[in-house]
Amino acid sequence: MNDLTSKRFKESLQEAIDLFNNQEWYEAHDAFEDIWNDLVGDERQIIQGILQVSVSQFHLNKGNVNGAMILLGEGLGRIKNRVSEDIEIDLLLFCSCLESLLNKLHSNIPLNQSDIPFLRKLKK
Repeated sequence: MNDLTSKRFKESLQEAIDLFNNQEWYEAHDAFEDIWNDLVGDERQIIQGILQVSVSQFHLNKGNVNGAMILLGEGLGRIKNRVSEDIEIDLLLFCSCLESLLNKLHSNIPLNQSDIPFLRKLKK
């Protein structure tokens, strides 16, 4: 599935994004992992970062703030400064959201609904 322009890849990616945006963190992780297994380069790193963010949110929901911060930081590190038009996700906006969330977690600032990571399509 490493043809990023194929219908199958785009459908699998959209399914994973929908799971993520519906806060089905565990399922999103699995869906992104299925995609990640077949990728190389920047796209592989981006998808791995997103699946790490999914797991971080799963940990956060279970009250494991330290685990959430570690995975959130690792995921952000994999995504930040990478680009991929084939993935069609607004990575700058996503990274900004992740940085804000990570800062709040480190500072023990209460979170609200707007702190939940969300994947937006890249505007063309």
